[in-house]
Amino acid sequence: QVQLVESGGGLVQAGGSLRLSCVASGRAFSNYALGWFRQAPGKEREFVATITRSGSSTYYADSVKGRFTISRDNARNTVYLQMNSLKPADTAVYYCAATLSSTYWTYYVEEYDYNYWGQGTQVTVSS
Repeated sequence: QVQLVESGGGLVQAGGSLRLSCVASGRAFSNYALGWFRQAPGKEREFVATITRSGSSTYYADSVKGRFTISRDNARNTVYLQMNSLKPADTAVYYCAATLSSTYWTYYVEEYDYNYWGQGTQVTVSS
């Protein structure tokens, strides 16, 4: 069992940056692959980024590739999402998610792959 708590959201102007953090409680954080998803008003939740157990591999949605960076610090039980060059289209509630992974190299891009979710943090980008 793991509990996830996001922080770092807020209001930023277009072109600005934010760094989201997600701290996990529970044991064996390094056994989990992690992901970030987002849900904009009136839209379904969508995949943003994922990182493997070891942190050696990452994968991004096309809409954020080159602007967002996912990383993890297993010693701190924390996953980060660095968001640069933000656009109004990035406005959404951002959720971190975790799933037990049997391999060091597997990442997951589907909601149904994840068993644990945070409560979300609001990111608003003004034009």
